[in-house]
Amino acid sequence: MNQVEQVLNHLHEDAKKDYMRIGTGVVKSIFRPIQPKDFANAYLPISRQQGEALKQLIIQNNFKNVVEFGTSFGISTIYLADAVKQTGGKVITTELIDTKAKVAEQNIAKAGLEEYVEIRLGDAMDTLKGETQTIDFLFLDGWKDLYLPLFKMLEPYFHKNTLIYADNMDMAGTKIYGDYILGKDELYASEFVHGGKAMLTALAA
Repeated sequence: MNQVEQVLNHLHEDAKKDYMRIGTGVVKSIFRPIQPKDFANAYLPISRQQGEALKQLIIQNNFKNVVEFGTSFGISTIYLADAVKQTGGKVITTELIDTKAKVAEQNIAKAGLEEYVEIRLGDAMDTLKGETQTIDFLFLDGWKDLYLPLFKMLEPYFHKNTLIYADNMDMAGTKIYGDYILGKDELYASEFVHGGKAMLTALAA
């Protein structure tokens, strides 16, 4: 078992306790709208199957410029970084909560992948604004209400081979994003993957 696998095994195991952490966050939101900080201690991770699928998409397409919305504690970022290590690329990832970003940075370093990752702390609408390089692969897995505005902001940097993977498409907050993409079938071709949990989108031929 290599260094990356060891770190991922530990993180996936710890993430199994998320049901308790999420429950605490939900309780906090009883008297007000739910907020990202309510889940400051929760992983909210992708599955191993998703992680491996993302990794293979990047490697098979030789993607180099990868952007991620929402690293949390770094599980997904480790899969992405392990892939771009093989393609000679880099991952730009984002995190709103500073405590999560610090832990993610530590976990990525433990996996030996820190040179392939740049973590941008703060609101992704600000930290990714003005990005100038084209995006090969965009992974959406942050606050669901921001999927669509973030997509629109980054849309000018897509090219004909860009892929967009949006997680948690089974959640109500992602409906506006899904409706927008599916309503633009002359521009985008999409398919639901991983049991309808996520949506993979590409520019239409």
